[in-house]
Amino acid sequence: MTEISMPPNPSLWRRATAAYAKLLEILLAACVGILVVPVTLQVISRYTSLIPSYIWTEEMARFLFIWTIMIGAMVGIREAQHFEVDVWPDLSRRSEAAVRILARLGILALALVFVWAGLEFTRFAWNRTSELADLPLWMIHVAWPVAGMTWIVFAGEQILDEMRILLGAKQ
Repeated sequence: MTEISMPPNPSLWRRATAAYAKLLEILLAACVGILVVPVTLQVISRYTSLIPSYIWTEEMARFLFIWTIMIGAMVGIREAQHFEVDVWPDLSRRSEAAVRILARLGILALALVFVWAGLEFTRFAWNRTSELADLPLWMIHVAWPVAGMTWIVFAGEQILDEMRILLGAKQ
């Protein structure tokens, strides 16, 4: 795990991104916790006659599931928990930093696609509502550009750290 380590006197930017990451972790736990409720209601109503079959539970579960995935991806980028394959032999710390920069540039490219396409996706859903619960659809579609912007912030921070190592400022 190559989680961003906080220097002894972190800058305001580093403290802000650390606080944002903590907020994302709390939101992720809340989404998973809340997701249990509509899914449990669906299961109980499907297999028993104890409660009526609520139709809104399917839509709510879908919305929460999408946000759970996107927030989880944001946290995963922050903690460098995304999928990695070690194909290189043991490298020096500087060579490893160069490889990590290339990997993070790939993440940045995907993040830019998420921002650009996500904004179009959100604009498309701006005046639309969901069929069952009549929720505004932009609330679910905005997860894509938010994830993209978050990836840019977190991967950019990691690239700067790796650049310091590559340039010899930190061993």
